[in-house]
Amino acid sequence: MISFISANQKNKHRDNTLQPPVKLFLMSLPFLAVVFIFAYLPLYGWIYAFFDYRAGLSLWDCDFVGLKHFASLVNNPVAAGELLRVMRNTFAMSFLNILSSFLPVLFAILLTEIRSNSYRRIMQTLTTLPNFISWILVFSVMYSMFSVGDGFVNRLLISFNLIETEINFLASKNHVWLTMQGYAIWKGLGWGAIMYLAAMASIDPQLYEAATVDGAGRFRRIWHITIPGILPTYFVLLLLTIANFINNGMEQFFIFENPMNRAYIEVLDLYVYNQGMVGQNISFATAVSILKSAVSIALLFTANRMSKYVRGETII
Repeated sequence: MISFISANQKNKHRDNTLQPPVKLFLMSLPFLAVVFIFAYLPLYGWIYAFFDYRAGLSLWDCDFVGLKHFASLVNNPVAAGELLRVMRNTFAMSFLNILSSFLPVLFAILLTEIRSNSYRRIMQTLTTLPNFISWILVFSVMYSMFSVGDGFVNRLLISFNLIETEINFLASKNHVWLTMQGYAIWKGLGWGAIMYLAAMASIDPQLYEAATVDGAGRFRRIWHITIPGILPTYFVLLLLTIANFINNGMEQFFIFENPMNRAYIEVLDLYVYNQGMVGQNISFATAVSILKSAVSIALLFTANRMSKYVRGETII
């Protein structure tokens, strides 16, 4: 009897240990299905890179060309030059993004140092809202400020006799990388600080109390407690940014692109769009997109190795 009860207890314990993983798996199934449908099924479109596809025709009515479009990236001087140009722009934008990655950390620290809770909430709300504004609305605001003829900035500069003729800020190729990064910082600063605010909330308040008792001022508490507490989060996000180095997106650059600044604003994602949708060279654009994905995977594993070397932990 005793052995029967102990056996039942063991089986019950075994069932309890198996239930949580099964429940978690079942809870994650809808999200896995969404990822599979929207992230993996579209990879079937990579087959277009191996055909000489023409819009309006069935894929199987087009000629199979194998690696022709991949080889043209190297053998065709024009295509190779264009690819080098957009890679230069992509790397410049991504490098500026990495250089400015400390700004959300600094902003999160400044928010936590605001004594008034109501003022802190207002500041956090106002700086987070731009993240939810579309780039079309951002361009509309910038157009009303910097356009020629009706731009507020040009009229202000002329009224103060600082310039004689209006400056076409939006069509200028000068400092376009810094301008695009400035727009991105304004739009994402408050949203990027949320992760660090959550990390600071997990820091033990007793550490600050002990530091205050020992005579540490505000800046010493920030330097010795806050910053070390959020550094792991910062390094994880930084390594993910490095792994996503060549994925700049295209919405911002598509909106601000024009013939005057295209040579410096066209990043890799926008180049793929222009080749596929505007130039109707869908097969070549697909080949470039495949190579971009391969480079992204290589960067991800490189960042993972860097995380293992620097932090002793991997990110995947």
